[in-house]
Amino acid sequence: MDARHVTNATIRRRVLISALTLSLAAPLAACGNDHQAAPEGKDTIGLLLPENKSARYEKFDHRIISRRIAALCLACKVDYGNAGSSVETQRTQFEAMVDKGVKVIVLDPVDARAAKTWVDSAARQGVQVIAYDRLAEGDVKAYVSYDNEKIGRLQGEGILQALGSRAATADVVMFNGSPDDPNAPSFKKGAHAVLDGKVHKIVYEKDIPEWSEATAKKDMGEVINSRGPQGFNAVYSANDGMAGGIAEALKSAGLKNIPLGGQDAELPALQRLLDGTQAFTVYKEVRPEAETAAEIAYRLLRGQSTASLTPTTAAGAGGARVPAKLFKATLVTKDNLKDTVVRDGAVRTDLLCVPAVAAECKSLGLL
Repeated sequence: MDARHVTNATIRRRVLISALTLSLAAPLAACGNDHQAAPEGKDTIGLLLPENKSARYEKFDHRIISRRIAALCLACKVDYGNAGSSVETQRTQFEAMVDKGVKVIVLDPVDARAAKTWVDSAARQGVQVIAYDRLAEGDVKAYVSYDNEKIGRLQGEGILQALGSRAATADVVMFNGSPDDPNAPSFKKGAHAVLDGKVHKIVYEKDIPEWSEATAKKDMGEVINSRGPQGFNAVYSANDGMAGGIAEALKSAGLKNIPLGGQDAELPALQRLLDGTQAFTVYKEVRPEAETAAEIAYRLLRGQSTASLTPTTAAGAGGARVPAKLFKATLVTKDNLKDTVVRDGAVRTDLLCVPAVAAECKSLGLL
């Protein structure tokens, strides 16, 4: 056999041996990779928000939480979902995150009670849930929100301030928040604690499902029709969205100077403060709430203590105490609008001071 044939034979043997070695090694390498690969949720934090009717969730909460997590952890990503007010959609989103291996989820529940079964099931699988803005039932590790009963008290005080000397003889209409929102009873309780015994009577009261602006508008129209334009002196609305519908109903009936209050400091509500169709709102600065939730989520993801971020506790279902951070809110009227929401950058004056309220903005030094 000449040298050329020897060389070719040697090459063929080497190729066969290499191929055999690779074929045997491949399953072992695959097993090794399966064992060593990081779970998909290792650097992922889940964020589930309840609805997109309120401007704040997409405009503020989602953005601030995502940006804060990115600043804390370059490797981390946020898996985000908005339930659009659907409990079933949120359950599906939540369970999908658990299935993907996400180990920390920031949850603002559509329905706090309904969330209990998912939260408890996830906890048994090692998933840590932070209740955000609304206290979900179940095994949650932390809760970040505002003191909701105090917010209700602020709203009650806003009604009394707007009524002034008329308060003791005033009849008040109350539109409370959605029955499935765990915060709504606290707002209601706080408002009643201030109004009961200070006004003449609560002449109409209703909880509004899904905080529906359209329902509040319709029901306000029915109150006006049944009681007459002189049948009430002020209207309590648990949030600004419903207050918008109520304000439209009052305007359609030709009613003016009826004190109306809300909550959330939404742009249309701030413009109603300026034009006099809403007396007050409650400003809950989203940034500290959102950034605190993000920091708690990051620490839980990395196995670090969150004690310094949760200096108090909140009462969970069944009497359990949940580590919590509860922020304070501020009552905002036309008079302090400049020194609260405008000063803090919560609203841009070029968006606030549209032509319809330009004169009021100028008088307040906003233009």
